[in-house]
Amino acid sequence: MEYQSNLPLFYKKPVLLNNEIHASTRIGKGATGFSFAASAHSIMLAGVEFQEACRFFPILFANTDNSSVIPLALFGLQSGENLFVGSAGEWLAEYVPAYLRRYPFITTTTDDEKEMVCIDEVYEGIDAEDGEALFIDGEPSPHLKGIMDFLIDFNKQMGATEIVCEQISRNGLFKPMTINVKLDDGSALSLTDFQVIDEQKLIDLEKDTIDELFRSGALAMIYSHLISIRCITGLLERKTKKSQA
Repeated sequence: MEYQSNLPLFYKKPVLLNNEIHASTRIGKGATGFSFAASAHSIMLAGVEFQEACRFFPILFANTDNSSVIPLALFGLQSGENLFVGSAGEWLAEYVPAYLRRYPFITTTTDDEKEMVCIDEVYEGIDAEDGEALFIDGEPSPHLKGIMDFLIDFNKQMGATEIVCEQISRNGLFKPMTINVKLDDGSALSLTDFQVIDEQKLIDLEKDTIDELFRSGALAMIYSHLISIRCITGLLERKTKKSQA
């Protein structure tokens, strides 16, 4: 998972975009689609995505290395398993999380606090025949400007999500959860190190606290998360179909 590695998940060789070095670089879709995410068991999710994501993925929470809490979209029941990437790299859900959509681009902050865009040099869609230019006459192309806007918004939304998760944590609403599932062959799987919302503690909150959670958007996130838990059954069904195939 991203919060446990030196480089963000998926990124192997991110470099700063440069209007000279990348003057003729074009970017297109990789031939193998989302295969880069085939072993992604889970990824970070922004709160603004919860209402769409809860229809397809279990949304759980996990502690980071700095003791904060982040939401994750769960894609599989075992480490290294993503049940939403098909054999040809196609994405098998109607919603594609923003973390996936931003790849191969990412931002970094320079020493002078300036936000810069990077690209993963190993991405197979670089200089694709149908690719879009990143620079035109030394200036960011409309395509690159759109990417930059998306990245800035993604970072903003993740920052807002972290604040809301802190609010939820302050109110003592997280509790550990272990997911136990039994496969068709009789074997059992257990997923640990995740957290969920404690519904009883939510019910017991004072009205003023509930109002605060509502106004911050935390309450909407909480209920989307609770709805998403039923998607664990969907993961099991996907895993069963995949093993039968």
